[in-house]
Formats: sequence, C-alpha cells, structure tokens
Amino acid sequence: MLIVRATKKLLRLAGPATARDDDRGTTALGPWYATVLFWRPRVVLLVNEATLLPVLLPLAPTATLTSRIAEQISTVLTAHDAPATIIEEERRHMQTAELGVTANRSVVGVMIDFARLAEIHHDDDPTVDLVTLAVRLAATPCSPLYRRNIRPDRELAATLQAMTTFPAE
Repeated sequence: MLIVRATKKLLRLAGPATARDDDRGTTALGPWYATVLFWRPRVVLLVNEATLLPVLLPLAPTATLTSRIAEQISTVLTAHDAPATIIEEERRHMQTAELGVTANRSVVGVMIDFARLAEIHHDDDPTVDLVTLAVRLAATPCSPLYRRNIRPDRELAATLQAMTTFPAE
C-alpha cells in the first residue's frame, strides 16, 4: 500500500485522510508527501520522504488521483533510469493508496521549496512537461541531504543501488 501524506489544501480537494499517523505502507521507497499547485490546470507535487524525489502530475480528475499516482511515480523513476524490476515491485505495492495528514515538517519544507522552484520554471516555460520539470527539480540541492548525497536524484540513485545490492526479503 502507498501512503500519501497530503497537505490540508490537497485533502480539501482530493478527499479525507484515511491513513493513520503510524501507517508506513509497503512500498520500498516509503511514504510520499503531496500538495496542490494552483496552476491552470492544477498540479499535484509529490515528494518522497526518504529520497526527497519530486513528482508532478495533474490534479484532475480528483476522483482518480490516488490511482494515477503510481503511474506517474513509475514514469519519473523510469526517467531516472531506475531498474525495471524495482519499478514493477513499487507499482505492485502502489496498487492501493491512502491519503494521510503530513507528519514530517522537514519534508513539508522541502516540498514548499520545490513548489516555489516549480513555479519559477513553469513561469519561464508554461509548456514544460511535468516529468521533465520533476527531473529538473530532482537536481536541486536539499539541506536534509547535505550529509549524504546532496540532491534527490543522487539520493535516489544511492537508494536504488542499495536496494539492488541488498534486496529486501
């Protein structure tokens, strides 16, 4: 199961929180955090709690948001050259998704920074593809990663390397 920790703004649009605070889900990458960007059309910004990897997808239609998240995460993982076996395993665990409330202020802070940067990139080129924009954001240094891999794309690569070196049992 995929746990998406959503901001109040997103929960008002996408539905109530059903995940408990202590739910971790079953995905190898762990929970994701999400907020809404009030662009036209509206966009959801997801940030992975462990790697800080950003993912962007259209909000509409909100009724199918949780079922579309897995596909977009898979697309962004593919753009970062993640192994197909890991992507398929993540997709298998993301078949069901639940929304919860945010619990990690550090990740929320990074998400706010990504939202501002995404706005700047979007203003420069309103036609930019959401996957391309997510890949561009992933190259941004993030202070929570300074002692490890500095950027979400590098943190993801290190995490994927560890997953393939020491597969979960």
